[in-house]
Amino acid sequence: MVPDVSTGSDSRGLIAYLFGPGRRDEHTNPHIVAAWDMAGAPDPGRDPAATYSQLAKRLDHHVDLRTRELGGKKPPQHVWHCPVRTAPGDRYLTDTEWAEVARRIVHATGIAPDGDERACRWIAVRHADDHIHIMATTIRADGRRPRTHQGGRRAQAECRRIETEFGLRRLKSGDLNAPRTPTGAERAKAERQGQTVTARHWLRERAYAVAAAVHTEADYFTVLQSLGIKVKTRLGPESGDVIGYSLAAPGDTNSAGEPVWYGGSKLAPDLSINRLRERLPDQEVTDRPRFAANPAELWQHTISAIQAAHTVLDSDDDAAAQGHLAAFGDALYNFASSTSGPHRTELRAAASAFNRARRSATRADHDAAAALRKAAKELSYASNEPGGLAIALLFATVHLARAAAKWHEQRGHQQQAAAADEAFRHLQAGYQQVAAPVLADLAHRAPRAATARRFEQDVRAALPDHAAQILTDPAWTALTTTLAQAETAGHNPRRVLTEVSTQRELNSAERPAEVLNWRITAQPNRRTQAARSRSTIGGMPPMSATPHSPATPRATRPEERSRHR
Repeated sequence: MVPDVSTGSDSRGLIAYLFGPGRRDEHTNPHIVAAWDMAGAPDPGRDPAATYSQLAKRLDHHVDLRTRELGGKKPPQHVWHCPVRTAPGDRYLTDTEWAEVARRIVHATGIAPDGDERACRWIAVRHADDHIHIMATTIRADGRRPRTHQGGRRAQAECRRIETEFGLRRLKSGDLNAPRTPTGAERAKAERQGQTVTARHWLRERAYAVAAAVHTEADYFTVLQSLGIKVKTRLGPESGDVIGYSLAAPGDTNSAGEPVWYGGSKLAPDLSINRLRERLPDQEVTDRPRFAANPAELWQHTISAIQAAHTVLDSDDDAAAQGHLAAFGDALYNFASSTSGPHRTELRAAASAFNRARRSATRADHDAAAALRKAAKELSYASNEPGGLAIALLFATVHLARAAAKWHEQRGHQQQAAAADEAFRHLQAGYQQVAAPVLADLAHRAPRAATARRFEQDVRAALPDHAAQILTDPAWTALTTTLAQAETAGHNPRRVLTEVSTQRELNSAERPAEVLNWRITAQPNRRTQAARSRSTIGGMPPMSATPHSPATPRATRPEERSRHR
């Protein structure tokens, strides 16, 4: 059950909407199911003798009576509105049940506490099977305003209790860090234009992708404008510094032909100018990325940074962990932009899903995640690289997403845990797409039985506690090929196994041979680089370089910018 508290200043307009046909004729049988006084609330949906406009005017007079008694001193935002909707798949509630829901919501939010005869006047209107709209004017009979502080959070808490008592689907409570959901008008506009997402959602995804790739605040606005997005900044009256900004999608206009603007914080809390500055310090950026001369080092460095983030999530430093989750969200966007393989769709979906998991009520220590953030940004400039390191990186992201879900779950961050779990499923699907043929190719080129038996002895000596599970793992045959290549490059297989096993424990690994295979692949040793290239050159398409516009999604080419028109 989802409540959505908002305020406004036009009681007559809201009443007209609630009892009208709806923007797309979706309102059927609108009627009042509960009110401050059922005998005193005329119901436009239940009186066919009078015209709709007459009844709406009469109802507005009754509901907004206390405001008029103030003698023309109408306070701002005095209209309180809270739609309450059941989750998809829930049973339909009766009018009596919806009436109880409404009374409990206005009590919990302070609009009309039980037994308070001077409380605000309110009505609850039902015009669909799955939701009601609660409308009130926030002036009490004694002329005071109600105490509605954190009304949205209190409404959510009451809905969780109602779900349990009514046998409805239990939804996950939020923490006021979720981005604003598109309004009904925004969704209707997208449908009319044949778009699958609203302008708000489209802008949010582009803003996240650009913020993940650029190094400075100035670059952030420049790249957004290069994508055709309109940018409007708000300057401080004395300093002249940027204190806020708004974005408008290309071609997205209102009825007057003016751009529809969305403030950064209205797209997502961590897209406000202050939160962006925490992640985008104004620094000098060299024209040449650090790893431009040796792209393999970039992939290895990023893998190491993600493995380090996994260790931080296991620590007690929540601020550092939250900083690493934010940086990991950037890494997912840049990883998706740096690849042209068949798993790109899954990477983009994972990045979008993880946005809800990258922030919580815990304030992030972004400095603690500087290494991962820098590596993530340089992924935007990644040049062609054989697929082995890219698959190893993808494998590392799968495990970090799962660790993020566990971290949030342990702290009661229900929505974030669900988002991280969704990202994990997308990453896992992408990994399986590209890893399966590579592992099969490695298994096909396995060394002779005598060599495999020797490697088996190495495993038993180096990893005695995990040997049985490693040797029965379906990826064991592929691992023997990787060990043979390391040995050909001059390395001791037993020592290699010992080294990679210390990176993280193997107790939680379901496929330890597969884990070891990608850890060896990702080892930052140039002497084995040629061997890795030979082992994976045909396994996955190479990464595509995007040095000039790293955050530019493919869907934003000029001929495709008319998606909102």
